Amino acid sequence: MKIVVNGAVREIGSSPTTSLLFVLREELGVTGPKAGCQQGGCGACTVLIDGSPRRSCLLPVGYLDGAEITTVEGLGTPMSLAPVQQAFVHHYAAQCGFCTSGFLLAAQAYLDRGGTDDREAIIEALGGHVCRCTGYVKIIEAVAAAARGDTFDLTTTAPGKYTTVAGGAR
Repeated sequence: MKIVVNGAVREIGSSPTTSLLFVLREELGVTGPKAGCQQGGCGACTVLIDGSPRRSCLLPVGYLDGAEITTVEGLGTPMSLAPVQQAFVHHYAAQCGFCTSGFLLAAQAYLDRGGTDDREAIIEALGGHVCRCTGYVKIIEAVAAAARGDTFDLTTTAPGKYTTVAGGAR
């Protein structure tokens, strides 16, 4: 069986009943999706399957032959973050980071469907994702900014609060 992960065709040797989460992390070494509750309730394992957000902990890989799977590793690169990733950085929308990949992928799917900066629509799109560190205000602000097409200079942190990365302390 083959699946496409972040644009690369990958041969799967696991049993068809093995969860996609296990295959991604243990067989393919793709560690962006996290094993949170492993019951589909927290969203940390979210990936995009053919563009739709799905909980990888609940999906037997046998149903996914030929599917296109995007993990957080497929959104951008460390030197070229996707706009939604840039918005998360700029708005400090993550703390420990455990939930972040799931939120990013749910947000990306929302944006790909033409999502707007409407707060209630964003809340609905991110429903079922749990963050125990930050709460949700910064996450919602980041998704709204990405929906508006805001751009960010990530060589600086929040204007007026901190120093630039290269400029030293104030």
